[in-house]
Amino acid sequence: MSNILKMNPRPLNGVWKMGWALDLHTLSSEFVGYDEQGHEVFDTTRSDLGEAVYQAKYKSDKEALVSIALTVAAFLQEKPNLLKRTDVIVPMPPSKSGRSFQPVILLATEVGKLLAKTVDSAAVQKKRGTRELKNVKDYEERSEILENAFTANASKLNGRGVLLLDDLYRSGATANAVAKALYHDGGAASVYFVAVTKTRSNR
Repeated sequence: MSNILKMNPRPLNGVWKMGWALDLHTLSSEFVGYDEQGHEVFDTTRSDLGEAVYQAKYKSDKEALVSIALTVAAFLQEKPNLLKRTDVIVPMPPSKSGRSFQPVILLATEVGKLLAKTVDSAAVQKKRGTRELKNVKDYEERSEILENAFTANASKLNGRGVLLLDDLYRSGATANAVAKALYHDGGAASVYFVAVTKTRSNR
């Protein structure tokens, strides 16, 4: 049964007006050895939200997605002024466009239903391909790779308050690049940012 999950919100700084991660993704991760293929193996303990994001993102668990949406909506309902200034919810553009199950888009859709807010998953588009960021540790290098990688639709966003929503925040390079596009290309009046979880390290 879906329910509101435990939160431990923390502010996130960026080009947005205000931003938060609702909890850390993992609470601990201990190296325990190598598997048969020689890959490192870790004993990982996730937060409640971290486990839900993991299940939704990697196991296509829609029940976990509903619990995350209820939690995000509950957090935002405690911020009525922010909600009043939010005209549209924009999910972070998926990093892998070919997936049949896009958790961030489905999450935004569920949150939009709960809060009676418009959701526009096409308002931001990637305008050029970028190389895989997973193994790029340096924030400046990640930002350089993502510079001008996104564009936003001014006909949908101009003068509007935007809530940018993501499931997992790492360094902030992608979120900042998208937020800049929302302001510069989209003409958004304001951008707020909520990530469900963040990694313990920015790398």
